[in-house]
Amino acid sequence: MPVTPIFNPQEKQRSMRVAAFMSGSGTNIIKLLEKQKRLIKEKGQSPFEVIFVFSDRSDGKCQGEKIAYENGLPYFSYDIRVFHHKKGLKRTALTQEGLSARKAFDIVAQRLINAFDIDVVALGGYMSYTTIDRCVNVHPADLSILDQVGKRVYVGDHAVLDAIIAGEKTLRSSTLWTDKGVDTGPLLMVSDPLKVELPRILEELRKDKEALIRIADEHQEKLKKIGDWKIFPQTITMIAEGRFALDENQQVYVDGKPVINGFRE
Repeated sequence: MPVTPIFNPQEKQRSMRVAAFMSGSGTNIIKLLEKQKRLIKEKGQSPFEVIFVFSDRSDGKCQGEKIAYENGLPYFSYDIRVFHHKKGLKRTALTQEGLSARKAFDIVAQRLINAFDIDVVALGGYMSYTTIDRCVNVHPADLSILDQVGKRVYVGDHAVLDAIIAGEKTLRSSTLWTDKGVDTGPLLMVSDPLKVELPRILEELRKDKEALIRIADEHQEKLKKIGDWKIFPQTITMIAEGRFALDENQQVYVDGKPVINGFRE
């Protein structure tokens, strides 16, 4: 079965061109830019280059403009809330109407991707579902954990909370090559584990929703440091080096070998 690199540096004969998409503080994008600078300092070059920053928010809660300014990058914002308001829509779920609206919203970003000859889109805390192809996303859960019918268990916005409630002893972050679903694309990399530490027994905490939410938020912040901030830049780097590949069934390969449950260092 033929295996195709996500990005082929020998074929392109240049660094992989990356668009950074974000919605909030942009810490994942900051770490990606730091990785690029570190590679240039240590090796004289980076296999990838962040070309521009794009955000789906235009208010002060998004740090995209600041990050772009500090790194000398072009910055573009297109507020999805304003887009929905003008279209007379609410922030719809993945209904037919919702998908149609997302496709219309994504036209602007897709034009930028085409104009800047982007190879890969890095979704670093980008909160909008996107219909754009060739995206790498980072998710605060171990996406190799499946239910009895083979579906991923900890998906969506409350993955850390769900994992803690379910009694998981450790938490991990994952990177994935996105498809048209929510957290359903090919699993690329899985982080080292973060131990779940609870102040009381889980049976008691399940009755205290506010405490559980606070605990989940605290664990998610810790997970960023040992999970997201490490594997997100590393995944982009490995793709840029031509190490990640896919076959026609979307099976992931690293250095030519199949990887079933995400690459782990």
